[in-house]
Amino acid sequence: MQKQVEQWSSNLSFVLAAAGSAIGLGAIWKFPYMVGTNGGGMFLLLFIFFTLLIGLPLLMSEFVIGRGTQLDAVESYKQLAPNTYWHYVGRLGIITSIILLSFYSVVGGWITIYLYKALTGQLAGLSEKEYGALFGETISNPSTAIIGQLLFLAMTILVVSRGIQKGIERASKIMMPALFIIFIILIIRSVTLDGAWEGLVYFLKPNLSAITAESILYAMGQSFFALSVGVSVMVTYSSYLSKEENLPKSAGSIVLLNILVSFLAGIAIFPAVFSFGLNPGEGPVLLFNVLPTVFSQMPFGMIFFTVFLILFLFATLTSAFSLLEIVVASIAKNNLIKRKKVAWISGLAIFILGIPSALSFGVLNDLIFFGEKTFFDVADFLVSNTLLPLGSLLIAIFVSRILKREELFKEFSQGSKMKRSVFSIWYFLIRYFIPLAIIIVFLNVLGLFDLFL
Repeated sequence: MQKQVEQWSSNLSFVLAAAGSAIGLGAIWKFPYMVGTNGGGMFLLLFIFFTLLIGLPLLMSEFVIGRGTQLDAVESYKQLAPNTYWHYVGRLGIITSIILLSFYSVVGGWITIYLYKALTGQLAGLSEKEYGALFGETISNPSTAIIGQLLFLAMTILVVSRGIQKGIERASKIMMPALFIIFIILIIRSVTLDGAWEGLVYFLKPNLSAITAESILYAMGQSFFALSVGVSVMVTYSSYLSKEENLPKSAGSIVLLNILVSFLAGIAIFPAVFSFGLNPGEGPVLLFNVLPTVFSQMPFGMIFFTVFLILFLFATLTSAFSLLEIVVASIAKNNLIKRKKVAWISGLAIFILGIPSALSFGVLNDLIFFGEKTFFDVADFLVSNTLLPLGSLLIAIFVSRILKREELFKEFSQGSKMKRSVFSIWYFLIRYFIPLAIIIVFLNVLGLFDLFL
């Protein structure tokens, strides 16, 4: 098996690209409304706790597999466990990434269309009711939804087809620093609004009375999915790493960046929402419905909202790069000439697969599964509540039960001066705590968790 031909040019490039993979819809879109619907500051505290105890060890597990073998998501498992079925964990990750990108690109298309509308002045001067109507019209229009999805995937394909250093790395080096700069601008504007303090208190002050079994499980799930673990995406990304890089330091940096962006998203959004007396638990429409209303009432508000959409598009694209990369890497097998062709064929196939999700809010709105779920909802539920937890559970079992402990320590510590005591904590979490936590999430999904309360 041929080792990876391409590599990240530096550890910083890898950290930015991997952080970009993790920071997307989860951190900027989903996190604020999850906080808003699950008790504010207490949810933030639980999210940080579970990210450190679940997300970080799982991230390290994928790094150990990828950097250790220097192979793609399927071949890595084949080398570490030859003549077994464990390579299906990598194949499961590829299937999950394809399904995830098929509906993820639909939301990416909405952002792309909204950015166009903002740049052409179509979002200026509308009322909250009109913004709601505009969003409904945008996502229900078949041609608009499909064109937006296609444009988003075309941008993703163009970057991935250029390879690691010339494509993903170069784009991430521009997009990730720009994301933070834009966030700082938005935060300065948001916290200087009248009534902003109330929003900051809501977001930052833990309220013990807000803790429920459901909010704990949601916080666990949010931390679990926030780092792109369970899909073997990070197996693929870390396979491009030099053997001399410090894995624990890289994993820690990515986790801290993810927590920081989630934190900044809350600081940017909640003061503005409270300043204008809006509902923090508005849900998924917060970005497309509530925020335009907030920004339209500020001086230069549409400029700020346009900047926010650019930021959001950057974050969504960096996540999409990693989802397409795991597919391309597993098929192209280090053939740099073949990569471009594979990227376009794979991307267009994912586009076709995602068309029913794009039409779920319009012409296919009446196509309902399981009593209440559209095609988009089914794809989202399948990935978020089944495939990602299953992939993470299998990776945790593979690393802690199939691989030898001493070999793990050797890979874990190579390139770093990590003490064995730190390794032992990680090993305990990945062998015992994390599988138990994932099983609890599964029980909740299946509606069996109430039996234990």
